[in-house]
Amino acid sequence: MPEKLRLGIFKFASCDGCQLSLLNAEEELLELAELVEFAHFPEASSRIDSGPYDLVLIEGSISTPEDLDRIQQIRRQTDTLVTIGACATAGGIQALRNGANHDEFMKLVYPHPEYLQSLATSTPISNHVSVDFELRGCPVDTGQLLQIISDKLHHRKFSVPDHSVCRDCKLQNIVCVSVARGIPCLGPLTQAGCGAICPRFHRGCYGCFGPCHQTNTDGLTDWLIKDGHASAELIPLFLNVNAEAPEFARTGAQLKRQDSAEGESDE
Repeated sequence: MPEKLRLGIFKFASCDGCQLSLLNAEEELLELAELVEFAHFPEASSRIDSGPYDLVLIEGSISTPEDLDRIQQIRRQTDTLVTIGACATAGGIQALRNGANHDEFMKLVYPHPEYLQSLATSTPISNHVSVDFELRGCPVDTGQLLQIISDKLHHRKFSVPDHSVCRDCKLQNIVCVSVARGIPCLGPLTQAGCGAICPRFHRGCYGCFGPCHQTNTDGLTDWLIKDGHASAELIPLFLNVNAEAPEFARTGAQLKRQDSAEGESDE
């Protein structure tokens, strides 16, 4: 019998939701356990084995000095490292502190911030070590996560769809919420993976799977503003769980400058 794939799943600054996406597989987990040794998965088991690992899945962002050392240690023990979720691939919602006053944030959140060690920024894993593949989503899709593990087991190239949510709406005959209801939607810019769940329930996509391949953020924001949406209304769409994804970060900053200029002209 061939040796099992040694799998490690590690958590950094995050909510655990992407690890729960794997536990949600339920029936597939039994089959997976025949092929994979869960060597490090504290979310699911108290058994914790040391490396080396054939495949490591990393959830969460780098946000403390301890994280900086730990991610280097994990990388050295890992053959293939895959980051999962918006925190690990783009800094997560906690990256909203980047560029803000970190000390003031600490005082607002914690009664005794002097006892805590925290970096002034929250950054994706790829800023610190080499990453073999990034699986996006908040949380990641269970099917795509299982596909990544299967690809590693069968020595296939990692691959998930990189088209937009907008295309999924067309394929599912979902009426465009922006055109029909005037709701701002990031579907044309966001990578597919959620099944267009928000537009399906008459809500605009808020970009939880991050930018798709070849985004045109300027084109969409220009159209939405001409359609009557204020810059301030669009800022939270871009500066959200994927706020540090370069395409969204640039557009969010641009909208903030535009909103500030509009405020000054009204005075």
